[in-house]
Amino acid sequence: MRIGLPRRVFQQVLLMQLAIAAGVVVLATGLFLAPLSDQLDDQAMRRALAIAQTTAAQPQVVEDLTGTRPTPGGPVQAEAERIRKATGAEYVVIMDERGIRWSHANPAEIGKLVSTDPSDALAGREVMEIDDGTLGRSARGKVPLHDRGGEIVGAVSVGIEYDSVRDRLIHSIPGLFAYAGGALAVGALAAYLISRRVQKQTRDLAFSDISALLAEREAMLHGIREGVVALDRNGRIRLLNDEAQRLLTLGPEAIGKPLDEALGAGRTTDVLAGRVTGTDLLTVRGQRVLVANRMPTDDGGAVATLRDRTELERLGRELDSTRGLIDALRAKDHEHANHLHTLLGLLELEMYEDAVDFVGETVGSHRATAEQVTEKLHDPLLAALLVGKVAVAAERGVSLRVSDDTRLPDRLIDPQGLVTIAGNLVDNAVDAAVGSRDPRVEVVLRAEGRAVELRVRDSGPGVAAEQRELIFTEGWSTKEPPAHGKRGIGLALVRRLAERQGGSAYVGEAPGGGAEFTVVLPEALTEAGFTEPEATGSGLAHAEERP
Repeated sequence: MRIGLPRRVFQQVLLMQLAIAAGVVVLATGLFLAPLSDQLDDQAMRRALAIAQTTAAQPQVVEDLTGTRPTPGGPVQAEAERIRKATGAEYVVIMDERGIRWSHANPAEIGKLVSTDPSDALAGREVMEIDDGTLGRSARGKVPLHDRGGEIVGAVSVGIEYDSVRDRLIHSIPGLFAYAGGALAVGALAAYLISRRVQKQTRDLAFSDISALLAEREAMLHGIREGVVALDRNGRIRLLNDEAQRLLTLGPEAIGKPLDEALGAGRTTDVLAGRVTGTDLLTVRGQRVLVANRMPTDDGGAVATLRDRTELERLGRELDSTRGLIDALRAKDHEHANHLHTLLGLLELEMYEDAVDFVGETVGSHRATAEQVTEKLHDPLLAALLVGKVAVAAERGVSLRVSDDTRLPDRLIDPQGLVTIAGNLVDNAVDAAVGSRDPRVEVVLRAEGRAVELRVRDSGPGVAAEQRELIFTEGWSTKEPPAHGKRGIGLALVRRLAERQGGSAYVGEAPGGGAEFTVVLPEALTEAGFTEPEATGSGLAHAEERP
């Protein structure tokens, strides 16, 4: 079997912490034991020196040394033995200036020369040392012995048994190991508790599993076609996958910035920050329609997902337009059948001139409508849009007309943008006018300099004053949602497109009731080839005056 590290993260953390705790305990114990022996030796030598100093300070010892002979029963031996027994020293040796012992723990040694060199003490220096003598190894302290005149008459040597020092060292080791074991146990308990917390936070995964999850996470986040934005508890962006960067028109430098700073104020920021709650929330970023969902995380942050709904919204609107066109064609087919029946009756009645007039009148009315629009609007896309809208509106019972004040040259910088704006406003106006007493919609398009003003009036119920800003918010609508999805996008796109060109969009009350939507685009036309239109009344002088 191959022995290796455990796979789980918490097991490896526990093992490493136990190894660290054990190493620290062993190191601390060794660092404490290493100087302990030297400290005990030093303490023993200092104790021996203190006893020797105390003995040498007694005047009676000097008098007895100089006035008697070195005998086992002499006063010097008696005083030395008293001091030895009182202090627990191994020996107290008093010697004369020749190094002859006057006292000793073994009386037989009295009168003999000391076994170690006494020259330092007899020279007036105090000595501390560990040395071997007649009684074995001992910690020694030696001091000179002075008479009343200050002359050195001898020395005092005191020894502390070295075995007692070693015994103190040995006896202190079990206690030290007990403290070390306790410290190791506390460290092991702390390591276990920390590893259990790590196990909970890592969900009992192995390092290889975590590495694989991170690799899979990166591949998934940057490979899916859905934007992912992760925020921390302070509202800062901590993750933006590739699709989110594309949808929000942000770069990698936005990571780490507050959401409000990276995106700016607006509904998209409010949705991602959680200030607007709900599921599948609609928002507009640039020309994109996005669907956002936000999920809070356990650490106080959140993860938001974004789906691009732009194409779906466009297809949905095309579907609605197609359905309207189908309904219009169905009605036209019915009307066409009635016309054919009428024509057939006129022919059967041999009223040929009336039949010719009837056909001319029928064809001419449709041709006149197209000609009237193209004479006022020189941009083909916009003209085609309004011609089609006139037919669809007529089949819904709404009179859609282009105002006589309308004049627009074929010099649009962004015809697609203006088509989108006009199409949304006309569709909303027709929907609002349906069911009113005199259903009608009027479109006014005027140009002055490089500016273009678009006004769309309807005969519907109008917009309440407190809702005139709210209706331009993404996702807000008073209508039932269509079959393809949600409403509340059209007017938001209108304002966004207008603001992108430095213009504005707002709503007020139309003359005679209903709503009047106004869009002003200050630089919608090119300079080249521009022909100033005829005066049409008020012009754009008051275009920025909001109701």
